[in-house]
Amino acid sequence: MTDATFSGAVPRQSLYAPDEGMRRRNAAEARFRLYGLIAVGIGLVALVLLLSSVLLNGASSFRQASLLLDVPLDAAVLDKAGDRDPEKMKRVTTIGYGKLLDTALKEMIASKGIVIEGLTDKDVSDMISKEAAALVRNRVLAHPDLVGQTVSFKVLANGRIDGYLKGRVSMESAARDSNVSPNQLRLADALREEGVLIKAFNWLFITAPDASELRPEAAGLGVAILGSAYMMIIVLVLSLPIGVAASVYLEEFAPKNRWTDLIEVNISNLAAVPSIVFGILGLAVFINFAGLPQSAPVVGGLVLTLMTLPTIIIATRAALKAVPPSIREAALGVGASKMQSILHHVLPLAMPGILTGAIIGLAQALGETAPLLLIGMVAFVRDYPGAPPEGFFDPASALPVQVYNWTQRADPAFVERASGAIIVLLIFLLIMNAVAIVLRRKFERRW
Repeated sequence: MTDATFSGAVPRQSLYAPDEGMRRRNAAEARFRLYGLIAVGIGLVALVLLLSSVLLNGASSFRQASLLLDVPLDAAVLDKAGDRDPEKMKRVTTIGYGKLLDTALKEMIASKGIVIEGLTDKDVSDMISKEAAALVRNRVLAHPDLVGQTVSFKVLANGRIDGYLKGRVSMESAARDSNVSPNQLRLADALREEGVLIKAFNWLFITAPDASELRPEAAGLGVAILGSAYMMIIVLVLSLPIGVAASVYLEEFAPKNRWTDLIEVNISNLAAVPSIVFGILGLAVFINFAGLPQSAPVVGGLVLTLMTLPTIIIATRAALKAVPPSIREAALGVGASKMQSILHHVLPLAMPGILTGAIIGLAQALGETAPLLLIGMVAFVRDYPGAPPEGFFDPASALPVQVYNWTQRADPAFVERASGAIIVLLIFLLIMNAVAIVLRRKFERRW
């Protein structure tokens, strides 16, 4: 009891009626939601614009202009000895096969009754890609019994003709271009009406190696896809066991002292180091010191392993920490050793997080370009690497480096192919992330 008294009536207010403070809090919450929706909308618009640009520019690279020609494989030109010996037939260069293709195209034009005023023999010859003769030669050498027959071939058209069918080249631009003439475009229209010039799915874009700047229509991703696959194999074999073993030791066995604290800080710092620094390290250690070959998947794989290890270690340690301590205590309580409790109980429960972190690290490594440029994987490579393990030491390229390489070339057809390569790279990344989701669902356990 006190002597203090209160004069005046106590104001009554309903609990359901918001006061001024509640109105301000509700307004602030509404504004925050609005800001979040705006941020998400801006991100979605930017993503749609980016993907639309890539798809619109790169989708056409999966279709290629080709000519359907009936080519007489004259034995007097291709096999003068007449014994169908591939070793002797190799003496005939692509020049001889190119003349057969030119003749076949001229005869096709004459048989269709196509007449283009001012059309020269050079215009007709330039309709065919310079790579076509090499492809025909390879097929004949693989099947010598074709010599002496008239065989139907689907050969690549010139890159400018391909660009005309895709809308990249016009009559106006052809008049200013030394690589194509308006007469060739008129001939292309006539051949297309006759069904001789077609646009079909381009398997060579996925399977063929890179081509020179004069043959953009023949450039492919075969060597780059194989090189990226070899590097991912090396990264997976090295980074996953090393990263998991280091994480288990640091999280379960290592004493907590200044040295382990220093190691943990360095691991966190390495995860933030720019990737080009790992490229410099790989150039100094693996190439200059160890003497490994440049532009080889083994060097690229080792460099990307160093770059991926911090990501895998951090993800694995987070997955190990997420396992409740009661699991460890229960295993130890029934007589299991510490190693048995980790191998039989902790690791299986942490496996979803470990696999997710590993695949995310591999996906990050797959898209890296800067460290691969420093170790020489930007080199022009035409030959496919051999089968493992020898193939790990053969020259190769990689998908992100191939994209960079094509964007540096002058011909617009290479820009189209660079966008197509980005689509292939995105497909690989989507597949890897889908695999991570599936594995996480498969190994996920409840406790």
